[in-house]
Amino acid sequence: MSETASKALGAPAASPDAGRWKALVFIALAQLMVVLDATIVNIALPSAQQDLGISDGNRQWVVTAYALAFGGLLLFGGRIADLWGRKKAFVVGLGGFAVASALGGAATNEAMMFGARALQGVFGALLAPAALSLLAVMFTDAKERAKAFGIYGAIAGGGGAVGLILGGFLTEYLDWRWTFFVNIPFAIVAAAGAYFVIREPEGGRNRSPLDIPGVVLSTLGLVALVYGFTRAESEGWSDSVTVGMFVASAVLLATFVIVESRVKAPLLPLRVITERNRGGVYLSLGLAIIAMFGLFLFLTYYLQIVKGYSPVKTGFAFLPMIVGMITGSTQIGTRLMTRVAPRLLMGPGFLVAALGMLLLTRLEIGSSYAALLLPAMLLLGLGMGTAFMPAMSLSTQGVEPRDAGVASAMVNTSQQVGGAIGTALLNTIAASATTAYVADHIAGATSRSQQQLVQLEAMVEGYTSAIWFAVGILVVAAAIALTFVNAGRPGSTTVTGSGEGVADEVQIPVVAH
Repeated sequence: MSETASKALGAPAASPDAGRWKALVFIALAQLMVVLDATIVNIALPSAQQDLGISDGNRQWVVTAYALAFGGLLLFGGRIADLWGRKKAFVVGLGGFAVASALGGAATNEAMMFGARALQGVFGALLAPAALSLLAVMFTDAKERAKAFGIYGAIAGGGGAVGLILGGFLTEYLDWRWTFFVNIPFAIVAAAGAYFVIREPEGGRNRSPLDIPGVVLSTLGLVALVYGFTRAESEGWSDSVTVGMFVASAVLLATFVIVESRVKAPLLPLRVITERNRGGVYLSLGLAIIAMFGLFLFLTYYLQIVKGYSPVKTGFAFLPMIVGMITGSTQIGTRLMTRVAPRLLMGPGFLVAALGMLLLTRLEIGSSYAALLLPAMLLLGLGMGTAFMPAMSLSTQGVEPRDAGVASAMVNTSQQVGGAIGTALLNTIAASATTAYVADHIAGATSRSQQQLVQLEAMVEGYTSAIWFAVGILVVAAAIALTFVNAGRPGSTTVTGSGEGVADEVQIPVVAH
């Protein structure tokens, strides 16, 4: 890396820190913990609900409290990481997440459970952008960056499926409380390792005053958006509160953009999202997550209710997807990233995932796991792993060091909002198709066994209808990646700097137009 590039990226011209690969282990461990938590609790939810006497109406808050705090505070968390320093934000986030997990595991009533989940979300919003931005500032060599982000991308993509396995095992053989307690050793090891190993490069902090109006507007706007989609799933899209949340979100986020364009030290500098490559990444990644989150939910229900799998067996059924993601991210993505343009990995990656999703539109009650589900999951994993890896790297590539935290937060925000949209949107489509199928076929079912069969057929019909939409969403994600993302393969190319503090033209070997 040239001295000019080093200065432009805010990094010293000296050789990279020798402990960066050790640091990656602890950053990856923390990321795994956060991603696991998104799905591990879902498996334990029925048992926790029964033990704590949570009503069916309030059950969703175990998931929603976390999603609202995490999704709403991500931009603020990213800005705090830029202000405090990523290492400090990372360690504080881990400590807080461990305490919140201990409270969740020790919960004696629903209020304590909801509070613990919200607290997990708050510290997760500090931890997640700090982890990604640490990678961005520690790995600046193109080949090393490809390997580091390959590992990170595999965890970001496959961690949710690992959560299903671990959640099933802990719930079935120990107790639902262990789905919370398991975070504590993860957090302690990652925090201790980070404290002693991570050496954050100097000169990358953003010490500008905090943009309080931006914090308030972005947090309220994102909370309203996530809650609107969450409520739509349970109360319907025409519900007055649901509509009110969407309107409030639109007004708040539009006001946020206007404020950010005028204040001296914005929470989210618009240069971060208006650069076409990063904008394309945030948009395509968010769409891909919409498709994936809905699929996790449908396949979990299909395997447990239709096929009669146990929680543990259901978790292991997702293994091919995890293997595919790890292979796509660490083998295909890492090996090709320094040779081809990112869009030539992202676009085809999303299309391969769409092909896997297309296979799942053939689901029936008696579908064979080996003949249909296994190849579909392998394709999904390979495609997503291949696409995620360059997307994660490109999302922070070439960004000014003082913006690394908020740029990282935007990746997490697109994933979090995508997850909320995917669960609500695809669930609604599935529920409508299921209801219509039952209405059309139940009259012909005279015996109880025939009625049960119609109910199962209706569920599968609902899943396949929603999966068709997911296929379309992945194709759109591929089109956006191929159209918007125009960065060349990593190599020393002169690019025009965007934003204050960057020279008009600098040599940056990690991004080329």
